[in-house]
Amino acid sequence: MADLCKPPSTLSHDAFLSAYGGLYEHSPHFAEAVWPLAAGGTIDTVEGFAAALKAQVDAAGRGAQLALIRAHPELAGRLKLSDASASEQTGAGLDHCTASEMAAFLTLNARYMDKFGFPFIKAVRGFDRQQILAEFRSRVGNDPEREFAAALAEIHKIARLRLNDLAEE
Repeated sequence: MADLCKPPSTLSHDAFLSAYGGLYEHSPHFAEAVWPLAAGGTIDTVEGFAAALKAQVDAAGRGAQLALIRAHPELAGRLKLSDASASEQTGAGLDHCTASEMAAFLTLNARYMDKFGFPFIKAVRGFDRQQILAEFRSRVGNDPEREFAAALAEIHKIARLRLNDLAEE
């Protein structure tokens, strides 16, 4: 089990939110919801923290889950990018799309948003633009319930990767 470099059990409320409020994109209320667990040390590990956050999202209900999904930026878009999202998308090369790749992302973003009412979510770390586009093309054909679940699963992967990064700092 990887311990976090800034164990939640050692932080003040404000320091906790500063360190962990960005794990879920523009949704610090999920970190706020697990704050009461910090004193007991159960979220001092990546595994414990990730499980607690996932439980909060799972218990939040569909409306809050949809808001969480909608808080994420479109891939290869330039609006609403948090520093973490910008870094993740840059790492996947989405800031260096060719004209045809950018056109494909823009078309898929619009098609996906029209179909599902939320942006395509992908934990892009470790994938290149062509792999991401291939998955995008595949998932736009999903039914809404399957894609809602896929989006949440990707969001949990993103949060886990961010937690792993914090454990390595």
